[in-house]
Amino acid sequence: MNRNNIHQQRREAAAFKSSVDIQPEWNMLEQIPFSSFSKLSFTVQEPEDLLLCGGLECYDRTYDRITPKAERRLERFKNRSFKVTTSDDLVIRRLAKEDKATVFATDAILAALMCAPRSVYSWDLVIQRVGNKLFFDKRDGSPLDLLSVHETSQEPLPEGKDDINSAHSLGMEAAFINQNFAQQVLVKNGKREAFDEPIPNANEGEENASIAYRYRRWKLDDSMYLVARCELQSTVELNNQKSYLTLNALNEFDPKYSGVDWRQKLETQRGAVLANELKNNGNKLAKWTAQALLANADMMKIGFVSRVHPRDHFNHVILSVLGYKPKDFAGQINLNTNNMWGIVKSIVDLCMKLSEGKYVLVKDPSKPQVRIYEVPADAFENDYVEEPLPEDEQVQPPEENNTEGGGAETNEASSTNEAAEDKKPQGRA
Repeated sequence: MNRNNIHQQRREAAAFKSSVDIQPEWNMLEQIPFSSFSKLSFTVQEPEDLLLCGGLECYDRTYDRITPKAERRLERFKNRSFKVTTSDDLVIRRLAKEDKATVFATDAILAALMCAPRSVYSWDLVIQRVGNKLFFDKRDGSPLDLLSVHETSQEPLPEGKDDINSAHSLGMEAAFINQNFAQQVLVKNGKREAFDEPIPNANEGEENASIAYRYRRWKLDDSMYLVARCELQSTVELNNQKSYLTLNALNEFDPKYSGVDWRQKLETQRGAVLANELKNNGNKLAKWTAQALLANADMMKIGFVSRVHPRDHFNHVILSVLGYKPKDFAGQINLNTNNMWGIVKSIVDLCMKLSEGKYVLVKDPSKPQVRIYEVPADAFENDYVEEPLPEDEQVQPPEENNTEGGGAETNEASSTNEAAEDKKPQGRA
């Protein structure tokens, strides 16, 4: 019992950190407990596709035949992916100027809101009210750019940031694995299906990753529409029919922490492995599923990637790749579409009542709730000097068993600069 108490204290101590430093001049407007999200429900009509940008390479179906006994080494690739936040996206700016919608976001941001009750680690969003429009953004270096590992597990991770099994190190490793996995499982024949326009904001002359941005519009009420940029990563032809895929990878770092050895169980007890991942990484899997549903992907491909040796966090092998239909998988993990949209609708309705300005929505680091703060217009810009409150004033003493989290999709960029004269949201310099 003493040992268990020590673990519990360590887990609480590790969680005691907000994703963003709460500044003295910030004004807290709302505090919303996750319990109020559980009964929310909203039915949306089928969305309208406005535009498809980028290009997709084909998925290599030989990866479906990988097993732990016929594993394949994870290769390293040049990072070709490049993403920007909502208000920096040139296509979203154009759609806003054309009055195509009143609310703008990305699939990753919507997924964070939709799956908020499953989150343990602290995260935050920047909300900008410009005229009658609402922009949901990620600030530069936000935890939403990161991939959490072991977030919903009850087992504590090592606290030292330099430990290869700390939450921070595992998140960096997960980002590295996901970037390489998504490029390795493509057919290397140079063929690519190109869409309406190239990827917005991409640098000229640079090769882009296999990625398609699907700009979709949902009707929230008679006078309010939401446009989101949704991602697809690959395409495959099945029974003479083209299917669009999302590509993600779970990573095993040490069976001692997860409790299930993938090399022994993946072939014979696949269900047990997945159930264990849902217990340890429930929020991450729910967000991947929500993003696949938003993008209307036909299939989610999930790779199971493990370290060559538990103490070697640089070299990895692919042990298996499984495919799931997003709607079926959502049902399997108890992810209710109406509840997801109910949460988004309630947050949007709340934000539409705010006056023009900049706000931050922050997940409390130690309690199941989010807070909304009013912040200065220059908050999170390069010349904004942050003076954090003393730690004991930032958050209440922890009440739940949580762990500090994070990993990094290092390729995500979401810089904000000064607002344009015509009152457009912040853009890239």
